[in-house]
Amino acid sequence: MLTRRHFIQTGASLAVLTPLGVSAHVGAPHTTPESFDPVVKRIRDDVAPGSIHVFPEYFVLYFVTEPGVAIEYHVAVGDAGRNLKGGATIRRKEEWPSWTPTQNMIRREPEKYAKYAGGVPGGPDNPLGARALYLYRGNRDTYYRIHGTPQPWTIGTAVSSGCIRLKNEHVIGLYDRVKLGAPVKVY
Repeated sequence: MLTRRHFIQTGASLAVLTPLGVSAHVGAPHTTPESFDPVVKRIRDDVAPGSIHVFPEYFVLYFVTEPGVAIEYHVAVGDAGRNLKGGATIRRKEEWPSWTPTQNMIRREPEKYAKYAGGVPGGPDNPLGARALYLYRGNRDTYYRIHGTPQPWTIGTAVSSGCIRLKNEHVIGLYDRVKLGAPVKVY
């Protein structure tokens, strides 16, 4: 099993061991908007290019671009106990996707979600933001997504019903890089 400690590249220049071993601020409160910008990081050489690795505990997602290199994105994740764990595959991608809360979301928080039971069309105010990457296990939709958000101030927090949120401008960049069939691992 690949753990966050094993995901990182270790070396003399690395003072703190985080998912990639470089960024001491990972998992700590962010104080400047610049801290949310994607950053290229060195990782282990044996992590597959094209794969996505999410560490909810640290509010980070890594997209592996080539052996030993990944782009680190800061994300918002689900409240405790609501996050997907394990492996999945990107089987669908949508630009400005529509959104409908799941029956579980409506049942759990009817005051928040029942009014959207008929769905919300895609657009700048849609909860899925500018792009969505749909996570599947086999041919079954998990109802978890990697998506944008019209609420960028939520990045770095555990606020969603389990999906992985990025700033809209960051999810657009990720969307353009990720291929259908890309493996995703949530730790």
